[in-house]
Amino acid sequence: MNFDDTPEEARFRQEVRTWLAANAPKHLAPELANSSFGNVALRSVDIVEASRAWQKKKFEAGWACLHWPKEYGGRGVTPIERVIWSQEEGLFAQLSFLFTIGHGMCGPTLMAYASEEQKRSLLPRMASGEQIWCQLFSEPAGGSDLAGLRTKAERDGDDWVINGQKIWTSGAHYSDYGILITRTDPNVAKHKGLTMFFLDMRSPGVEIRPIKQANGASGFNEVYFTDVRIPDAQRLGKVGEGWQVSLTTLMNERLSIGAGMPTGFPELFDYASNLETADGLAIEDQSVRSKLAQWAVKTTGLKYTGMRAISALSRGEIPGPENSIGKLVAGATMQEIAMFALDLQGRAGAINDDDAGAASRFQAMLLRSPATRVEGGTDEILRNIIAERVLGLPADIRVDKDVPFNKIPTAATRG
Repeated sequence: MNFDDTPEEARFRQEVRTWLAANAPKHLAPELANSSFGNVALRSVDIVEASRAWQKKKFEAGWACLHWPKEYGGRGVTPIERVIWSQEEGLFAQLSFLFTIGHGMCGPTLMAYASEEQKRSLLPRMASGEQIWCQLFSEPAGGSDLAGLRTKAERDGDDWVINGQKIWTSGAHYSDYGILITRTDPNVAKHKGLTMFFLDMRSPGVEIRPIKQANGASGFNEVYFTDVRIPDAQRLGKVGEGWQVSLTTLMNERLSIGAGMPTGFPELFDYASNLETADGLAIEDQSVRSKLAQWAVKTTGLKYTGMRAISALSRGEIPGPENSIGKLVAGATMQEIAMFALDLQGRAGAINDDDAGAASRFQAMLLRSPATRVEGGTDEILRNIIAERVLGLPADIRVDKDVPFNKIPTAATRG
């Protein structure tokens, strides 16, 4: 594969650079450069307001959701041009973090299943940052078994009444809308009785409770539904076919997370290159160089695996199960690198201060890394997907596969 820009791509890159040079919020660059992994925070301005402002500016100039069709608020560019934009936006891409779920997961699901009227109404507002979206999937009793969800949706005339609970919902506390998967028929196998909706997060009966994380942030939430009413017009896909709808979301989720997940390798390489130890620079130590070489190979592999996915998109193919590889490898690598960096720092690794530079950032990276290995599918789930759907290995034994959901034993029924 030739990674050099074609003449058309070179012109596009120059156009991007020119616009960014004139419009990027450069006054925020120092703070963005020192932001902790998984916790973009700004002291000078509110992060939500700053993110909305940057997204709106991009949208008005035609630089938002570049790969989306123009009628939905995008630009209709090629996958390669989208990569060029990401490369050039650099630090300022962190201001798009709040929109990752909407643009990368909810948007593609709406494009596939919403009505044309809904798409033309909702997608431009999503692209412009006017509306932030979240994804209401995981539940406390289900763990990694998404199809084991218990949030109920019961038909009442032209509405559905929702009762239940979701957990680990990223960004629910600042989101305007969300996509929600529910159980509408407990009398059939668990994968067959699900239905997907979208809803206003400020609907009566929706309660959001932030979860305090180990790194001090509260990016995840519990969301409770008590007699929440959703019009049937906000259903995505057919009744009982929510699992098929969710696969569109999940495949895009793993592509979005895997492609955008940092490993920390460039930061570690720079840190080791400048860290003075009793025996000289850390990078001159043979054991340190060996570790760096291993991670260099992994991160290079991630880069070219990502380019393979981009090439598939450029051929009009949809994201497939192979995109689980990026998230699986990146998440584990990020945790390994953070632990190694703290070992290099010694007692300095205990410092938790944004002004401490790398010392603080690697600590934040380690505290955030367990979440990266859970969100979007745990390591175990991703290994199963890769084994069964990429490598074609025999499937795991699933004793509840064809059992009606209400017949599956639970702790309560066994007790």
